[in-house]
Amino acid sequence: MHLLSPKEAQALFPLMTVDDVVGAAFLPTDGQASPSDIVQALARGARNAGVTICEDTRVTAIRVEDGRVRGVETAEGVIQCDKLVIACGQWSREMGRLAGVNIPLVSVQHHYAITEPIEGVTQTRRPFAIGPPHLLQGRGRGLIVGGYEPNPVAWAENGIPEGFHYTLLDPDWDHFAPVMELALPRVPALQHTGSSSS
Repeated sequence: MHLLSPKEAQALFPLMTVDDVVGAAFLPTDGQASPSDIVQALARGARNAGVTICEDTRVTAIRVEDGRVRGVETAEGVIQCDKLVIACGQWSREMGRLAGVNIPLVSVQHHYAITEPIEGVTQTRRPFAIGPPHLLQGRGRGLIVGGYEPNPVAWAENGIPEGFHYTLLDPDWDHFAPVMELALPRVPALQHTGSSSS
């Protein structure tokens, strides 16, 4: 990690204003990866090691005897096991309930906007800046503007809706407004750039 002066940070991300920046941290070896690509790579490695992966298979029950997992019941049949790892993301709480385990997890709404192309952002020069509470990331010739909303709103507290896969929530511009209000002075180009999606 390299500590940078405000001007050095601006040299790496010229669209950013730095009048109120005291300093920045630069991680030249940091990167970003597609979550779906990572999952596919892990799955390929697991298959190569002899693991069977059952996709699109609904779990209907978890068999527990004397406090120990003994199997998983699915729509395709029973899978016997002595150990079970629940790694279902936002569905983990529901899966835990099938085993009689409370997993204290609830999804929260998180919003972002993808801008139209911005001059200075290219496929090869893609800025990435994290300055709590906002996140600015290059995408194509535009930016993804997001952040961690200071007023998180819980979602699907009573369970994820059936069939909710690869789906986005409807935009909630009022909820997103505080993040955008902080991003606009940081990257003034956003003030006259449209959004292509949210």
